Amino acid sequence: MHAGLLAYPEAVAFMEQRVAEIADGTASELVWLVEHPPIYTAGTSARDCDLLDARFPVFRTGRGGQFTYHGPGQRVIYVLLNLNRRRKDAREFVRNLEQCLIDAVAHFGVRGERRKGRVGIWVGGDNGGDDKIAAIGVRLRRWVTFHGAALNVSPNLEHFAGIVPCGIRGHGITSLAALGVPASMAEVDATLKTSFDNVFGYSGVPTAVRGSHVEGRR
Repeated sequence: MHAGLLAYPEAVAFMEQRVAEIADGTASELVWLVEHPPIYTAGTSARDCDLLDARFPVFRTGRGGQFTYHGPGQRVIYVLLNLNRRRKDAREFVRNLEQCLIDAVAHFGVRGERRKGRVGIWVGGDNGGDDKIAAIGVRLRRWVTFHGAALNVSPNLEHFAGIVPCGIRGHGITSLAALGVPASMAEVDATLKTSFDNVFGYSGVPTAVRGSHVEGRR
């Protein structure tokens, strides 16, 4: 594993345990910010034909969606919120998560947008098309959310070539860095904190994780 990056199976195991504790009322909600080593993950709708080149480890996971890439320079946002205390509306949760990402990239002068029939956040490409800057894939258990989103800050975009990202052909992948925004991960995290506070009323500081150390809000 790359130094300072969290192994994906470790992240999933932690989320599984934390979701159960949140549902039982023994742990608090958590917005968890991590980076993973280069991997591909396959959601519940993933098609084998969309794995073009398994150049990195592939993990089958229980989140919604299809294939995506995680790696250094990408902020992965795991969102563990208790909708029993909010609104039991999965569509509204996803829309709010989209809004958090739209607000976050707007802070850096980037106009992120929704696209009908395409989950995630998109920006207009140089060729007049759309490029994806953030992916979303979530799961709910007992009305507690987990998994979440991935925002491309400065990853190696060539690594996305091993898959058809989210099963969507004919569109590109971009990042803040590719759009000329030299944002640090710390600056992105601070902006995400503000957007989560504004959209979800979540007052805890999102937690950046290195290795296996986890800090949660009680």
